[in-house]
Amino acid sequence: MAEHYQITGSTAAEISGSVEAGVRSGDLGPGAALPPVRSLAKALSCSPATVAKAYQTLRQRGLIETAGRNGTRVRERPPIATSGRSALRLPTPPGALDLSTGEPDLALMPALGPRLARLAAAEFSPTNYTDAGALPELVELARVRFAGDGIPVDDAEITVTSGALDAMERLLAAHLRPGDKVAVEDPGWANALDLIAALGLTAVPMPVDDEGPTADGLRAALASGAGAAIVTTRAQNPTGAAVSSYRAAELRSVLAEFPSVLLIEDDHAAELAPVTLHALAGATGSWAFVRSVSKPYGPDLRLAVVAGDEATIARVAGRMRVGAGWVSTLLQHVVLYLWRDDEVINGVIRARDSYVTRRLALRAALKAHGLDARGRTGLNVWVSVPDETRAVAALRDAGYVVAPGSLFRLASPPAIRITISPLAEDDIQPLADAVAAAAALDPVPARSSMALTA
Repeated sequence: MAEHYQITGSTAAEISGSVEAGVRSGDLGPGAALPPVRSLAKALSCSPATVAKAYQTLRQRGLIETAGRNGTRVRERPPIATSGRSALRLPTPPGALDLSTGEPDLALMPALGPRLARLAAAEFSPTNYTDAGALPELVELARVRFAGDGIPVDDAEITVTSGALDAMERLLAAHLRPGDKVAVEDPGWANALDLIAALGLTAVPMPVDDEGPTADGLRAALASGAGAAIVTTRAQNPTGAAVSSYRAAELRSVLAEFPSVLLIEDDHAAELAPVTLHALAGATGSWAFVRSVSKPYGPDLRLAVVAGDEATIARVAGRMRVGAGWVSTLLQHVVLYLWRDDEVINGVIRARDSYVTRRLALRAALKAHGLDARGRTGLNVWVSVPDETRAVAALRDAGYVVAPGSLFRLASPPAIRITISPLAEDDIQPLADAVAAAAALDPVPARSSMALTA
């Protein structure tokens, strides 16, 4: 724990409030260790049960986590607005190449300015409170696109949410209660793990290989009592896994044994994924297939289309109606316009091919060094390392910022995640050499002085 911050309070509410204040101010930063229950109870002259209750409250709210032998710590990304250094990722050193974000290349996004001008000139009626909701034209086009990918939409309903995480939050909150278990990929999407913690749910890990979650891992997670399972169909973050036809059949067989489980499929990469979709939609009675538009068309387009069974989609739409109300109809018109624009469609294909080239080049360079580098699809490469803390620090000193695997792992072994979208062709080999040195605990070659001062 930060030496300059002292936890105070005599009741569970006061103690948890003091810890929250420390997290909010940045005095208790991500990963900061909290005192053992008995030690803090002695320091505050209260009972261990009081401290334990305070920690339980903080844990249920997703602010802290129990890290085995490392004790109790502040989560890397607690669900609370913070100030100071903990509010954002550490700044990228001057001249360093930031490969930690997981974000698409903005240079490959559709140019929205001219299209928004043309859209503004089009005639469409403004929307009022009574008529607001999912835009019928967008829903129908989404239905056609889903059907083309084999999603069983004939008897399904479709709605619109403010992105993939918004859909997941509404789905989980509508079906589960705090303390319930959720089967998640391990390693898996850090944002989903944070959301699960913030909802007071318990993540149960499913091992992931290049073909998606393993059948044995899914069965074990569901047999433990998980009421929901989240599967990334392709371009899995962080490993790049994509569910194959054979694996989909295996997973469907397992899901048939647990028909009451809520199945959430995340197809965040959509058109950017260079593989055929092998969806699990409809394998259980309650299911939702979530497709965001952020990766192919722009992160600022906070919109996802969600298909699912009637009851599940009704719950999502109902929760939105009593909360945010609806996704901006103007934003829905923008997405509809982009989906109909042939130039945009061709641009997404070029972006997909560019990511494939970068990803395959980096994987080949890393594998030439004997490194275990995974990345079948998507924007990232997952590299196994013996000591990810040391590897991240060594690469940072050499001019490369990568993400530590701890953000994405539950029980899987150490690794680092490298986002390929900022890479140019000339970056590939020097980066691979630096990663190999960091993984081998050898001196890491720095980026060229020209690059570091650019």
